[in-house]
Amino acid sequence: MAEDSDLEKTEAATARRIQRAREEGQVVRSRELSTFLELLTALGVLMLMGHHFMRTLSHLMEAGFTLDRATVLDSRLMLARFYGQFVDVLVAFLPLLGALLLAGFLAPLLLSGWNFTLKPLTPNFTRLDPLAGLGRMFSLNALVELLKAVVKSLLIGGVAAWVIWQSLDAFFALPGEPLPVAIRHLGSLTVSTALILVGAFLFLVVADVPFQLWQYARGLRMTKEEVRQEVKESEGDPQIKSRIRAMQREAARRRMMAEVPKAQVVVTNPTHFAVALRYEEKRMAAPQVVAKGAALLASRIVELAREHHVPVLEAPALARALYRHADVGDEVPQRLYSAVAQVLAYVYQLRQAATKPEPPRDLPVPPDMDPLSRAEETHA
Repeated sequence: MAEDSDLEKTEAATARRIQRAREEGQVVRSRELSTFLELLTALGVLMLMGHHFMRTLSHLMEAGFTLDRATVLDSRLMLARFYGQFVDVLVAFLPLLGALLLAGFLAPLLLSGWNFTLKPLTPNFTRLDPLAGLGRMFSLNALVELLKAVVKSLLIGGVAAWVIWQSLDAFFALPGEPLPVAIRHLGSLTVSTALILVGAFLFLVVADVPFQLWQYARGLRMTKEEVRQEVKESEGDPQIKSRIRAMQREAARRRMMAEVPKAQVVVTNPTHFAVALRYEEKRMAAPQVVAKGAALLASRIVELAREHHVPVLEAPALARALYRHADVGDEVPQRLYSAVAQVLAYVYQLRQAATKPEPPRDLPVPPDMDPLSRAEETHA
Protein backbone atom coordinates (compact mmCIF):
# COMPACT_ATOMS: atom_id res chain seq x y z
CA MET A 1 0.00 0.00 0.00
CA ALA A 2 2.85 2.39 0.77
CA GLU A 3 4.43 1.67 -2.60
CA ASP A 4 1.12 2.32 -4.37
CA SER A 5 0.81 5.61 -2.49
CA ASP A 6 4.33 6.62 -3.55
CA LEU A 7 3.56 5.77 -7.16
CA GLU A 8 0.53 8.07 -7.04
CA LYS A 9 2.66 10.99 -5.83
CA THR A 10 3.76 12.30 -9.19
CA GLU A 11 3.46 16.07 -8.61
CA ALA A 12 6.25 18.32 -7.38
CA ALA A 13 5.73 19.82 -3.94
CA THR A 14 4.01 23.19 -3.83
CA ALA A 15 5.47 26.17 -2.01
CA ARG A 16 2.95 25.68 0.80
CA ARG A 17 3.90 22.00 1.17
CA ILE A 18 7.59 22.91 1.40
CA GLN A 19 6.82 25.62 3.95
CA ARG A 20 4.85 23.18 6.12
CA ALA A 21 7.70 20.69 5.93
CA ARG A 22 10.18 23.36 7.07
CA GLU A 23 7.87 24.29 9.96
CA GLU A 24 7.97 20.64 11.03
CA GLY A 25 11.78 20.60 10.84
CA GLN A 26 12.03 18.69 7.56
CA VAL A 27 14.91 20.26 5.65
CA VAL A 28 17.68 18.99 3.39
CA ARG A 29 20.57 17.54 5.36
CA SER A 30 23.86 16.01 4.26
CA ARG A 31 25.95 14.40 6.97
CA GLU A 32 28.80 14.04 4.53
CA LEU A 33 28.84 17.80 3.89
CA SER A 34 28.83 18.57 7.61
CA THR A 35 31.61 16.07 8.29
CA PHE A 36 33.67 17.39 5.38
CA LEU A 37 33.39 21.01 6.52
CA GLU A 38 34.27 20.12 10.10
CA LEU A 39 37.30 18.10 9.00
CA LEU A 40 38.41 20.87 6.67
CA THR A 41 37.95 23.46 9.43
CA ALA A 42 39.87 21.40 11.97
CA LEU A 43 42.69 20.81 9.49
CA GLY A 44 42.85 24.50 8.56
CA VAL A 45 42.99 25.63 12.20
CA LEU A 46 45.68 23.05 13.01
CA MET A 47 47.76 24.15 10.05
CA LEU A 48 47.49 27.81 11.07
CA MET A 49 47.87 27.39 14.82
CA GLY A 50 49.68 24.08 15.11
CA HIS A 51 52.90 25.63 16.43
CA HIS A 52 50.91 27.54 19.04
CA PHE A 53 49.16 24.37 20.19
CA MET A 54 52.43 22.45 20.34
CA ARG A 55 54.18 25.13 22.39
CA THR A 56 51.21 25.39 24.74
CA LEU A 57 51.03 21.64 25.25
CA SER A 58 54.80 21.46 25.74
CA HIS A 59 54.72 24.13 28.43
CA LEU A 60 51.73 22.55 30.12
CA MET A 61 53.33 19.12 30.12
CA GLU A 62 56.54 20.56 31.48
CA ALA A 63 54.66 22.39 34.20
CA GLY A 64 52.53 19.36 34.92
CA PHE A 65 55.49 17.09 35.54
CA THR A 66 57.31 19.66 37.62
CA LEU A 67 56.01 19.15 41.15
CA ASP A 68 57.22 20.59 44.40
CA ARG A 69 57.16 18.77 47.74
CA ALA A 70 54.15 20.66 49.11
CA THR A 71 52.00 19.82 46.09
CA VAL A 72 52.95 16.14 46.21
CA LEU A 73 52.06 15.84 49.90
CA ASP A 74 48.81 17.84 49.74
CA SER A 75 46.01 16.26 47.68
CA ARG A 76 44.03 19.51 47.65
CA LEU A 77 46.91 21.36 46.02
CA MET A 78 47.32 18.52 43.54
CA LEU A 79 43.64 18.69 42.53
CA ALA A 80 43.80 22.48 42.23
CA ARG A 81 46.89 22.14 40.04
CA PHE A 82 45.19 19.60 37.76
CA TYR A 83 42.08 21.78 37.56
CA GLY A 84 44.18 24.83 36.62
CA GLN A 85 46.02 22.88 33.91
CA PHE A 86 42.73 21.54 32.53
CA VAL A 87 41.40 25.09 32.24
CA ASP A 88 44.63 26.18 30.54
CA VAL A 89 44.31 23.38 27.97
CA LEU A 90 40.67 24.27 27.34
CA VAL A 91 41.52 27.94 26.85
CA ALA A 92 44.41 27.07 24.54
CA PHE A 93 42.17 24.96 22.30
CA LEU A 94 39.19 27.34 22.34
CA PRO A 95 39.94 28.60 18.79
CA LEU A 96 39.75 25.03 17.48
CA LEU A 97 36.56 24.25 19.43
CA GLY A 98 34.97 27.53 18.36
CA ALA A 99 35.83 26.93 14.71
CA LEU A 100 34.35 23.40 14.85
CA LEU A 101 31.15 24.69 16.47
CA LEU A 102 30.85 27.40 13.82
CA ALA A 103 31.40 24.88 11.02
CA GLY A 104 28.80 22.53 12.49
CA PHE A 105 26.34 25.42 12.71
CA LEU A 106 26.96 26.78 9.22
CA ALA A 107 27.07 23.46 7.33
CA PRO A 108 23.26 22.89 7.32
CA LEU A 109 22.68 26.49 6.23
CA LEU A 110 24.44 25.81 2.93
CA LEU A 111 21.63 23.47 1.83
CA SER A 112 18.47 24.58 3.62
CA GLY A 113 19.15 28.08 4.89
CA TRP A 114 18.07 29.35 8.30
CA ASN A 115 15.12 27.47 9.75
CA PHE A 116 14.17 27.81 13.43
CA THR A 117 11.34 25.63 14.72
CA LEU A 118 10.53 23.85 17.97
CA LYS A 119 8.17 21.36 16.31
CA PRO A 120 10.69 18.46 16.29
CA LEU A 121 11.01 18.81 20.09
CA THR A 122 7.32 18.09 20.72
CA PRO A 123 6.57 14.52 21.88
CA ASN A 124 5.59 12.16 19.06
CA PHE A 125 4.54 8.79 20.44
CA THR A 126 4.06 7.30 16.97
CA ARG A 127 7.86 6.99 16.83
CA LEU A 128 7.60 4.39 19.60
CA ASP A 129 5.65 2.05 17.34
CA PRO A 130 7.87 -1.07 16.95
CA LEU A 131 6.31 -2.02 13.62
CA ALA A 132 7.07 1.42 12.20
CA GLY A 133 10.61 1.12 13.57
CA LEU A 134 11.10 -2.23 11.84
CA GLY A 135 9.74 -0.70 8.65
CA ARG A 136 12.33 2.07 8.83
CA MET A 137 15.10 -0.45 9.50
CA PHE A 138 14.31 -2.44 6.37
CA SER A 139 13.27 0.46 4.15
CA LEU A 140 14.92 1.69 0.98
CA ASN A 141 16.43 4.63 2.86
CA ALA A 142 18.07 2.28 5.35
CA LEU A 143 19.54 0.25 2.51
CA VAL A 144 20.87 3.39 0.86
CA GLU A 145 22.45 4.54 4.12
CA LEU A 146 24.06 1.12 4.55
CA LEU A 147 25.50 1.26 1.04
CA LYS A 148 26.77 4.80 1.67
CA ALA A 149 28.49 3.64 4.88
CA VAL A 150 30.14 0.73 3.08
CA VAL A 151 31.31 2.96 0.20
CA LYS A 152 32.57 5.56 2.67
CA SER A 153 34.52 2.96 4.64
CA LEU A 154 36.03 1.45 1.51
CA LEU A 155 36.96 4.80 0.01
CA ILE A 156 38.41 6.44 3.11
CA GLY A 157 39.99 3.22 4.35
CA GLY A 158 41.48 2.48 0.94
CA VAL A 159 42.89 5.97 0.52
CA ALA A 160 44.28 5.94 4.07
CA ALA A 161 45.93 2.55 3.53
CA TRP A 162 47.42 3.73 0.23
CA VAL A 163 48.80 6.95 1.77
CA ILE A 164 50.29 5.09 4.74
CA TRP A 165 51.82 2.50 2.43
CA GLN A 166 53.41 5.20 0.32
CA SER A 167 54.82 6.88 3.47
CA LEU A 168 55.83 3.68 5.23
CA ASP A 169 59.55 4.29 4.82
CA ALA A 170 59.21 7.79 6.24
CA PHE A 171 57.33 6.47 9.29
CA PHE A 172 59.95 3.77 9.92
CA ALA A 173 62.68 6.42 9.70
CA LEU A 174 61.16 8.56 12.48
CA PRO A 175 62.76 6.67 15.42
CA GLY A 176 66.24 7.28 13.99
CA GLU A 177 65.78 11.06 13.76
CA PRO A 178 66.46 13.60 16.52
CA LEU A 179 63.35 14.26 18.58
CA PRO A 180 62.64 17.83 17.37
CA VAL A 181 63.19 16.78 13.75
CA ALA A 182 61.06 13.67 14.20
CA ILE A 183 58.21 15.70 15.70
CA ARG A 184 58.26 18.16 12.80
CA HIS A 185 58.50 15.30 10.29
CA LEU A 186 55.59 13.47 11.94
CA GLY A 187 53.52 16.66 11.85
CA SER A 188 54.15 17.17 8.14
CA LEU A 189 53.27 13.52 7.39
CA THR A 190 50.07 13.82 9.42
CA VAL A 191 49.00 17.03 7.68
CA SER A 192 49.69 15.64 4.19
CA THR A 193 47.79 12.45 5.01
CA ALA A 194 44.86 14.43 6.40
CA LEU A 195 44.77 16.64 3.29
CA ILE A 196 44.55 13.62 1.02
CA LEU A 197 41.81 12.05 3.16
CA VAL A 198 39.79 15.30 3.18
CA GLY A 199 40.19 15.49 -0.60
CA ALA A 200 38.89 11.92 -0.89
CA PHE A 201 35.96 12.86 1.36
CA LEU A 202 35.06 15.60 -1.12
CA PHE A 203 34.03 12.92 -3.63
CA LEU A 204 31.48 11.64 -1.10
CA VAL A 205 30.12 15.15 -0.64
CA VAL A 206 29.79 15.72 -4.40
CA ALA A 207 27.78 12.50 -4.68
CA ASP A 208 25.73 12.88 -1.48
CA VAL A 209 24.48 16.47 -1.80
CA PRO A 210 22.60 15.98 -5.13
CA PHE A 211 21.23 12.68 -3.78
CA GLN A 212 19.93 14.38 -0.63
CA LEU A 213 18.30 17.15 -2.68
CA TRP A 214 16.65 14.56 -4.95
CA GLN A 215 15.52 12.44 -2.00
CA TYR A 216 14.08 15.48 -0.20
CA ALA A 217 12.10 16.56 -3.27
CA ARG A 218 10.94 12.97 -3.79
CA GLY A 219 9.77 12.69 -0.19
CA LEU A 220 7.64 15.83 -0.52
CA ARG A 221 5.94 14.82 -3.77
CA MET A 222 2.17 15.08 -3.81
CA THR A 223 -0.73 13.41 -5.54
CA LYS A 224 -2.88 15.37 -7.98
CA GLU A 225 -5.70 15.35 -5.43
CA GLU A 226 -3.40 16.81 -2.74
CA VAL A 227 -2.35 19.59 -5.11
CA ARG A 228 -5.98 20.42 -5.91
CA GLN A 229 -6.88 20.39 -2.23
CA GLU A 230 -3.97 22.67 -1.37
CA VAL A 231 -4.95 25.11 -4.11
CA LYS A 232 -8.42 25.22 -2.61
CA GLU A 233 -6.99 25.83 0.87
CA SER A 234 -4.57 28.54 -0.23
CA GLU A 235 -6.65 30.31 -2.86
CA GLY A 236 -10.14 29.33 -1.76
CA ASP A 237 -12.79 27.13 -3.33
CA PRO A 238 -13.56 28.49 -6.85
CA GLN A 239 -17.30 28.14 -6.26
CA ILE A 240 -17.12 30.01 -2.96
CA LYS A 241 -14.91 32.70 -4.50
CA SER A 242 -17.35 33.05 -7.41
CA ARG A 243 -20.23 33.37 -4.97
CA ILE A 244 -18.36 36.01 -2.95
CA ARG A 245 -17.56 37.99 -6.11
CA ALA A 246 -21.21 37.81 -7.15
CA MET A 247 -22.30 39.09 -3.73
CA GLN A 248 -19.74 41.88 -3.91
CA ARG A 249 -20.97 42.88 -7.38
CA GLU A 250 -24.55 42.84 -6.14
CA ALA A 251 -23.68 44.99 -3.13
CA ALA A 252 -21.79 47.44 -5.35
CA ARG A 253 -24.75 47.57 -7.75
CA ARG A 254 -27.14 48.32 -4.89
CA ARG A 255 -24.90 51.12 -3.67
CA MET A 256 -24.70 52.48 -7.20
CA MET A 257 -28.46 52.37 -7.71
CA ALA A 258 -28.94 54.21 -4.42
CA GLU A 259 -27.01 57.14 -5.94
CA VAL A 260 -29.27 57.47 -8.98
CA PRO A 261 -31.98 59.53 -7.18
CA LYS A 262 -29.26 62.00 -6.13
CA ALA A 263 -28.05 62.55 -9.72
CA GLN A 264 -28.70 65.77 -11.70
CA VAL A 265 -29.22 63.98 -14.99
CA VAL A 266 -29.12 60.56 -16.67
CA VAL A 267 -27.63 60.46 -20.16
CA THR A 268 -28.84 57.56 -22.34
CA ASN A 269 -28.08 55.92 -25.67
CA PRO A 270 -31.24 55.65 -25.37
CA THR A 271 -31.62 51.88 -24.79
CA HIS A 272 -28.14 50.44 -24.71
CA PHE A 273 -26.31 52.66 -22.19
CA ALA A 274 -27.25 54.92 -19.28
CA VAL A 275 -24.91 57.13 -17.24
CA ALA A 276 -26.02 59.12 -14.19
CA LEU A 277 -24.14 62.36 -13.45
CA ARG A 278 -24.02 64.48 -10.33
CA TYR A 279 -22.40 67.84 -9.80
CA GLU A 280 -22.23 69.90 -6.62
CA GLU A 281 -20.47 73.15 -7.35
CA LYS A 282 -19.15 73.73 -3.82
CA ARG A 283 -17.99 70.15 -3.24
CA MET A 284 -16.85 68.89 -6.62
CA ALA A 285 -14.21 70.13 -9.01
CA ALA A 286 -15.97 68.45 -11.93
CA PRO A 287 -19.15 66.44 -12.56
CA GLN A 288 -18.98 62.85 -11.34
CA VAL A 289 -20.31 59.56 -12.69
CA VAL A 290 -22.44 58.05 -9.89
CA ALA A 291 -23.99 55.16 -11.83
CA LYS A 292 -23.74 53.51 -15.22
CA GLY A 293 -25.04 50.42 -16.89
CA ALA A 294 -25.77 48.66 -20.14
CA ALA A 295 -28.79 46.75 -21.46
CA LEU A 296 -31.13 45.73 -18.59
CA LEU A 297 -29.15 47.67 -16.00
CA ALA A 298 -29.38 50.77 -18.18
CA SER A 299 -33.15 50.35 -18.37
CA ARG A 300 -33.32 50.01 -14.59
CA ILE A 301 -31.26 53.21 -14.11
CA VAL A 302 -33.58 55.12 -16.46
CA GLU A 303 -36.66 53.72 -14.71
CA LEU A 304 -35.34 54.63 -11.27
CA ALA A 305 -34.41 58.14 -12.45
CA ARG A 306 -37.90 58.78 -13.76
CA GLU A 307 -39.43 57.48 -10.54
CA HIS A 308 -37.45 60.14 -8.64
CA HIS A 309 -37.97 62.86 -11.26
CA VAL A 310 -34.35 62.94 -12.38
CA PRO A 311 -34.10 64.33 -15.94
CA VAL A 312 -33.26 61.76 -18.61
CA LEU A 313 -31.54 63.07 -21.74
CA GLU A 314 -30.97 61.12 -24.91
CA ALA A 315 -27.41 61.86 -26.03
CA PRO A 316 -26.11 58.65 -27.66
CA ALA A 317 -22.54 59.73 -28.42
CA LEU A 318 -22.02 61.27 -24.99
CA ALA A 319 -23.55 58.26 -23.23
CA ARG A 320 -21.30 55.87 -25.10
CA ALA A 321 -18.20 57.99 -24.42
CA LEU A 322 -18.96 58.32 -20.71
CA TYR A 323 -19.70 54.60 -20.35
CA ARG A 324 -16.44 53.71 -22.06
CA HIS A 325 -14.04 56.22 -20.48
CA ALA A 326 -15.34 56.81 -16.92
CA ASP A 327 -15.98 54.36 -14.07
CA VAL A 328 -18.43 54.83 -11.24
CA GLY A 329 -16.99 57.39 -8.83
CA ASP A 330 -14.72 58.97 -11.47
CA GLU A 331 -14.90 62.54 -12.62
CA VAL A 332 -15.97 63.20 -16.17
CA PRO A 333 -12.98 63.10 -18.57
CA GLN A 334 -11.65 66.55 -19.29
CA ARG A 335 -12.29 66.23 -23.04
CA LEU A 336 -16.00 65.78 -22.33
CA TYR A 337 -16.30 68.86 -20.10
CA SER A 338 -17.86 70.98 -22.85
CA ALA A 339 -20.52 68.40 -23.73
CA VAL A 340 -21.40 67.73 -20.09
CA ALA A 341 -21.54 71.46 -19.37
CA GLN A 342 -24.22 71.88 -22.05
CA VAL A 343 -26.17 68.97 -20.56
CA LEU A 344 -26.04 70.48 -17.05
CA ALA A 345 -27.02 73.90 -18.42
CA TYR A 346 -30.04 72.25 -20.03
CA VAL A 347 -30.95 70.64 -16.68
CA TYR A 348 -30.73 73.99 -14.86
CA GLN A 349 -32.93 75.61 -17.53
CA LEU A 350 -35.36 72.71 -17.26
CA ARG A 351 -35.77 73.32 -13.53
CA GLN A 352 -36.11 77.12 -13.73
CA ALA A 353 -37.91 77.76 -17.03
CA ALA A 354 -41.67 77.92 -17.19
CA THR A 355 -41.68 76.07 -20.50
CA LYS A 356 -39.59 73.05 -21.39
CA PRO A 357 -36.41 74.17 -23.20
CA GLU A 358 -35.09 72.46 -26.27
CA PRO A 359 -32.61 69.67 -25.41
CA PRO A 360 -29.06 70.22 -26.67
CA ARG A 361 -28.18 68.74 -30.04
CA ASP A 362 -24.84 67.83 -31.63
CA LEU A 363 -22.91 67.77 -28.37
CA PRO A 364 -19.13 68.23 -28.88
CA VAL A 365 -18.00 64.64 -28.25
CA PRO A 366 -14.55 63.91 -29.76
CA PRO A 367 -14.95 61.15 -32.35
CA ASP A 368 -12.06 59.10 -30.91
CA MET A 369 -13.91 58.88 -27.56
CA ASP A 370 -17.10 57.51 -29.09
CA PRO A 371 -16.73 53.71 -29.48
CA LEU A 372 -19.31 53.64 -32.26
CA SER A 373 -17.50 56.30 -34.31
CA ARG A 374 -14.17 54.48 -33.89
CA ALA A 375 -15.78 51.19 -34.92
CA GLU A 376 -17.23 52.79 -38.03
CA GLU A 377 -13.83 54.31 -38.93
CA THR A 378 -12.15 50.93 -38.50
CA HIS A 379 -14.80 49.20 -40.63
CA ALA A 380 -14.48 51.88 -43.32
